[in-house]
Amino acid sequence: MDIEGAGGVVTGGLIAGAIEKPTGKAGEDHAHGVCSDCGAPTSGNFCANCGQPTHVHRTLLHLGEELLHGVMHFDARVWRTLPLLWLNPGKLTREWVEGRRTRYVSPLAIFLFTLFVMFFALSFAPHKEEASVQPAEIAEQRTVVEAAQQTVNELRADNAQPQAIQAAQMIVDQRREQLVKLEAEMRDGRADGLKPGSWQASLKDMATGDAEDGQPHAKATVMGQAVKAEGHGLGATIAKKLQNPDLALYKLQQTLYKFAFLLVPLSIPFVALLFLWKRGFTLYDHGVFVLYSLTFMAMLLMLMVVSASLAGWLGGIVIPVGLLAVPVHMFAQMKGAYSLGVFSALWRTTALLVFCNIVIGLFVTAIIYLGLGH
Repeated sequence: MDIEGAGGVVTGGLIAGAIEKPTGKAGEDHAHGVCSDCGAPTSGNFCANCGQPTHVHRTLLHLGEELLHGVMHFDARVWRTLPLLWLNPGKLTREWVEGRRTRYVSPLAIFLFTLFVMFFALSFAPHKEEASVQPAEIAEQRTVVEAAQQTVNELRADNAQPQAIQAAQMIVDQRREQLVKLEAEMRDGRADGLKPGSWQASLKDMATGDAEDGQPHAKATVMGQAVKAEGHGLGATIAKKLQNPDLALYKLQQTLYKFAFLLVPLSIPFVALLFLWKRGFTLYDHGVFVLYSLTFMAMLLMLMVVSASLAGWLGGIVIPVGLLAVPVHMFAQMKGAYSLGVFSALWRTTALLVFCNIVIGLFVTAIIYLGLGH
């Protein structure tokens, strides 16, 4: 288990819980009278002045309950929010914008928690398999064969007895046979231990300008320009770090984990462009739309990754259906959230798909720069 990923889930839950309002259940066993925080008179489960529950728990069990609630958010609002997010996102967005909010999880809270859960799930992605035979082992065996052959040559030069030469030659043959077996095991591998055809091997070849057959290979390309790892500047820095694919991937994952929120401010202006000439919609409305939409996309990505990890045939079914669900969900949310007609929602959905590609390009560029450009 990835400890950092687990910590991220807990952190995300606590952050999401911190911005959520009380549900009203914490003060079921309340004591009416005066608020223990601000001193205002109380007559219900919560203080009308500051919002604190009128009954303050002081048990270790309740402390654990608060932690569990902050991390998991298992209350009634979740079960009202998730079905709408998947099946009727337009209604969910419109309800929140119009002020009917106590029954639903806030878009920011569910977005933060989903992000942390997504990266926790992706932390279980399989790592590269190490080659069963390492290059150093073959080199050592080759040295032994050469030393044994040199011994045979010296015996023959000294006109040694045939029996001694024959015995030494048998040792050479045995060592050479072992070397052939090791080379056969290594034949499908590479000198650096990476699996041929894997993304790690391809990425390293691109960064170093080498290929498996020893012929020149295309240099690493950053932002459309070929660069050399031994040069200077941003491109050279990125190309150098790509020579260690797994470390580069780890840095990109950590950067993606920390700066995923950038998708929100990058997306809001493009959504606003779709309604530039229509009055009544604010940036807040577009922000709610973006947060709920990104939450759905993160959940859908988790579903596709998990299905592909469980079984290849299952991933072959879920992934195409998930890709088809992206524009369908956008259309349904756009139409319902902004009360649009079919044609109006359709062309805006098409434009939004184009804008999504632009946002993803800007986001990936930022992640590469922040993760590998230093």
